[in-house]
Amino acid sequence: MSRRTTSPPAKRAGPGGLIDLRRLRAGRFSSIWLITLLLFAASPLISPGSLSGSAVLSMLPFAAVMAIAALGQTLVVAHGGIDLSVPGGMALAAVLATKLPAASGVPVWAAVGLALVVGALGGLIIGFAVVRLSIAAFVASLAVNSILIGVVLQVSSGFPASAGAALSAFAVGSVAGIPNLLLVAVVVVGLAHWIIRHTVLGRRFIAVGAGRPAARLLGLPTGSYEMGAYVAAGICYSLAGVLLAGYLRTPDILLGNTYLLPTIAAVVLGGSLLSGGITNLAATAVAALFLTQLDQVVLAAGASTATQLLVQAAVLALSVVARGVPWSAVRARLTTRAPDPASTLPSR
Repeated sequence: MSRRTTSPPAKRAGPGGLIDLRRLRAGRFSSIWLITLLLFAASPLISPGSLSGSAVLSMLPFAAVMAIAALGQTLVVAHGGIDLSVPGGMALAAVLATKLPAASGVPVWAAVGLALVVGALGGLIIGFAVVRLSIAAFVASLAVNSILIGVVLQVSSGFPASAGAALSAFAVGSVAGIPNLLLVAVVVVGLAHWIIRHTVLGRRFIAVGAGRPAARLLGLPTGSYEMGAYVAAGICYSLAGVLLAGYLRTPDILLGNTYLLPTIAAVVLGGSLLSGGITNLAATAVAALFLTQLDQVVLAAGASTATQLLVQAAVLALSVVARGVPWSAVRARLTTRAPDPASTLPSR
């Protein structure tokens, strides 16, 4: 009688065979939560008082602004792009929201609406250049950023203006002790995160970023989704600029210059794949909180602004390097035991 050999049962994959991908996502996106908790735990040791009530309340509005701006960058990175128009988009929105009401008597709500429309238009121009003209994303966005900065200088005449009373009151206000800007960021990021993860539109958006050829075979309008990412990103930058202008009351006309590197760093730290297709908006928001708290700790410790920027660059570089390390292979090598010499001896 012949002996039948059976192989061990194959590991069943989940719906669509995505079990490995889900594990990958869980691993990529969970690390930022851990390092953020570690940072907050170490903050009092590095800089006493950095976790006091006043320090946290002064930090959270800036974290909210960064989270909204980083949300826009994440949407672009989800399709394998990079957006360098963050400074111009934020600065122009801030100038429109403050200068127009002060100089022309335009209602604040109308100025804010115009700022969001202009941000969407800037994103549309970038998206058209990338999708229809096949211009590299960083080139197109850098060119549009230069145009936006030029418009800022033209509209402002080189001088800032103060935010209207209504905008400033909302930006610095709070509900039950929670800053309004944080509530806005939670709503915006939470809604975007839900759309991406739980709607057909969001799943198609990610599918286009994961593989355009396959998405085209499925009949998806890949160009529209990609252009939509830049439009949504432009709106995010404008919203962040308006909120920051209201919070600062009299913002610098180039207030967005310090937000370009942090938004990219937040995307990378959050675990999004720079080539597109794998992203998590909530993780990006947590990374924005991490970077803001890190800046506060560094400055509270007596370091200069230059040191703050160097720390940001170092964190970004370390994160990129860490993403490229095959940790599964490293763990497998460390856990593999050397064979017992006695087991290699021939048996008699």
